[in-house]
Amino acid sequence: MSAMFKQVTIVGLGLIGGSLGMAIRRHRLAERVVGLSRTEATLRVARRRGAIDTGTTDEQTAVREADLVVLATPVDLIVPQAKRLSRLMRRGSILTDVGSTKGSIVNALTGRLPRRVAFVGAHPLAGSEQRGIMAARAEVFQGSTCVITKTAASDPRAVARVRTFWKRLAGQVVLMSPERHDRLIAQVSHLPHVLAFCLVDATSSDALAMAPRSFLEATRVAKSDPALWAAILRDNRAAILQALGAFERRCRRMRQALDGGPSRRLARFLHHAQAIRCVLRDT
Repeated sequence: MSAMFKQVTIVGLGLIGGSLGMAIRRHRLAERVVGLSRTEATLRVARRRGAIDTGTTDEQTAVREADLVVLATPVDLIVPQAKRLSRLMRRGSILTDVGSTKGSIVNALTGRLPRRVAFVGAHPLAGSEQRGIMAARAEVFQGSTCVITKTAASDPRAVARVRTFWKRLAGQVVLMSPERHDRLIAQVSHLPHVLAFCLVDATSSDALAMAPRSFLEATRVAKSDPALWAAILRDNRAAILQALGAFERRCRRMRQALDGGPSRRLARFLHHAQAIRCVLRDT
């Protein structure tokens, strides 16, 4: 099977960017994978770990021959990078990202990039609380879902190519609007991070000293990079506040059930949540 792209350039070689390069090379989706990083040290590690074929710290060198450029950087950097790099990209190339928020990014870039470059917003639902190129693994996306955002202004051919690209890497691809993405991801990713941070912060040091595995598993994502997540939470704050409101209403119902309510109310609440969780697929 021939490669989908002659050159894919990955901007940002952390956990996701590095893992993406490894996966692209493993699946032979590109003839050449180029990395763009701020430091030569990161590029050396990325080459040694098999994440890229070659790398550079120069933006023009990195993107001028690329068919596909993937922005794998924090969400607050994606828009300025996209505007800057798109001016250096060739006609017919595609620019995409892996950001955890989509509405503000897509809205900020729609109609504001050179016409010769198509932008497709994407978000692979994969990763971990770890960070950096040393945490990268080719298997990170295996069996995961990638959301591709589509609007009335999207180039259908570019959307189709990015969809095929992620289908071969992740397995499942879902198309939706940026706004729907942000609303849903607030519930299943952003809110759980908020709750994990809060739960750790609300637990006494004596209790933490004897925390069982269930507590550690429930709060694993609280080890995530605070600066990275602060940017994500700010960017999607409206949807997160809505999800947090729904959660707070459930907490009030739980409090009422515990505070002198009928025992059957508490059991009914727990049974309902259990039934929902039991049908979900564990990976």
